[in-house]
Amino acid sequence: MYMNQHSSHPDDDHFRLSSFSHGLYIGGAWRPAVGEGRIQVIDPSTEAVIAAVPDATIADAASAVEAAASAADGWRETPPRKRSEILRRCFELMVERSETLAWLISLENGKALRDASGEVAYAAEFFRWNAEEAVRISGEFGIAPAGANRIVVDYQPIGICILITPWNFPAAMATRKIAPALAAGCTVILKPASETPLTAYALAALYEEAGVPPGVVNVMTTSTPGPVVAAMLTDRRVRKLSFTGSTGVGRTLLAEAAKGVISCSMELGGNAPFIVFDDADIDAAIEGLMVAKMRNAGEACTAANRIYVQSGIYDAFAEKITQRMAALRVGPGRHSDTECGPMITRKTVEKIERLVSDAVSRGAQVLCGGRTPAGSGFFYPPTVLVDVSPASDMAYEEIFGPVAPLYRFESEAEVIAAANNTEYGLAAYIYTRDIGRGMRVASKVEAGMIALNRGLVSDPAAPFGGVKQSGLGREGGQHHGIAEFMEAKYIATSF
Repeated sequence: MYMNQHSSHPDDDHFRLSSFSHGLYIGGAWRPAVGEGRIQVIDPSTEAVIAAVPDATIADAASAVEAAASAADGWRETPPRKRSEILRRCFELMVERSETLAWLISLENGKALRDASGEVAYAAEFFRWNAEEAVRISGEFGIAPAGANRIVVDYQPIGICILITPWNFPAAMATRKIAPALAAGCTVILKPASETPLTAYALAALYEEAGVPPGVVNVMTTSTPGPVVAAMLTDRRVRKLSFTGSTGVGRTLLAEAAKGVISCSMELGGNAPFIVFDDADIDAAIEGLMVAKMRNAGEACTAANRIYVQSGIYDAFAEKITQRMAALRVGPGRHSDTECGPMITRKTVEKIERLVSDAVSRGAQVLCGGRTPAGSGFFYPPTVLVDVSPASDMAYEEIFGPVAPLYRFESEAEVIAAANNTEYGLAAYIYTRDIGRGMRVASKVEAGMIALNRGLVSDPAAPFGGVKQSGLGREGGQHHGIAEFMEAKYIATSF
C-alpha cells in the first residue's frame, strides 16, 4: 500500500482513494487474504462504501506470526541508535504527510478535520518520544545485601506482540503501541478495527519508507477477530497482547491469553466524571468541557461522561454549555467548517438514542439536541441534558457520543462518592480555584488519570491507563510504555 502525495484533485474523495492500494501487510509485502475475502469500508458521513480491504483468516494470522518471528532476531539485535533513527523518521514522515493522513482519518472515521489533524500530530509524537527513549533503555547493577554476589538486571524485548486497536483514534491508538514496542526491540502484528483500516495500512507503508525492516510491523484486518486472534495467541512465540477497546472484549481476551500465560496490557472502557465546584472559573470549565466532551464528537474512552456541577453554579453552567453545544456545526468531517462529525455506525446512534430516551423517561430535560436528524449518515446532534437521574443508564454506560448529561451535587464528599460509583476508572476532570481542594479530591477519585483545571489529559510523555475495570498496565510515559514490552532478566555473578 502506498500514499500518493501528489493528487491533483484534493476535493475528490474517490480520486484520492485510488492513490491507496489495499492489501494485508505481512513480511514487508502486500498480499490478498487466503480465500480472497474482503471487508467493506463505509463512510459514516454518507453511508457509502469507499473501499474494501482483505479479510484475514487463521492461515493469514499464522503467516503474520511467522513473519514477525523471522524478523525478531534481526530487529532485537539492531543497535538502539539505529532503531531510534528509524522511529524518528516515522515521526518526520507523519508530520510531512499530516494533511493526507488527517483526510484519510476523517473519511473513514467521520471525525472533523480539525480533530483528525490533532490526532495525527498526537500520533506522530509517540514516534518522536520513543525515538528519544529507545537509546535510554538501561539495566541495573548492584550488590546483594548479604554480599555474596552481584545483582545484574538486563531488560530485554518481550517477544512477538499482538496489538489490537479501536476505530475511534485509528492513528494514535496504533502508534501508541507500535512505537514503544519497536523501541524495545519487539516485532509486532497489528489488527486494526475493521471500521477504520485504511489509516493503519497507510501508516504501514510509511513505516516501510522510514526504514522499518520487513516483518517487524505486520498489519492485517479481519471480520472474525475472535478466532484469528485466538490462533495467534496459541503460538508459543507470541509473548505480548496489547488491546485498546471495550471492557467486555478485554475480559474475553484476558481469558484467552491466560491459556498461554501471555503478558497483557489492557486499555479498556471509561466513565469519566467531570466535576465543577462552585468556586471554579466557569468560563474555563466550559472550555475544558468542550474539549473533554466533544473531542472526536464524544467518541473517546476519556470523554467526560458524567458532568457533576455544584448547585451554586449549576443553572449558569447549564445555560453556558447549552449555548456552546447548540452552536456547533454538524456535518461531514471532511468539510472544513464541521465541528461535530457523524458517529461511526448506525448501531452507535441507536445506543445514544436509547440512553437519551432512558434519561428523559427518568425526568431529565433536553436543553438542546436530543433528536436524530433525517437523511443519510450516522449523525447525532450535540445534546445537553439537565436534571439527569443518577439511576439513568448513561450514568453507568459509556455514551460514546456528543451528549452532555448534567448532575447536580452539594458537597465534596457527595461528589467523590458519585464519581467513584462505577466499575470504571480511566480518567476524571476536576475544576476548582482551590488547588488544595483539587489535589485532595484528585487523590480520592478512583481513576488512573486526573485532569485538574484542564480538559485534555493525554500526553505521550505521561503514563496513560486506568484502574478497576478500565484496564491493566500503562502506555506512554518516561519509561512505563516501553516497560510493557520488556522483560527483566536477573543475572547473579561474583568477581
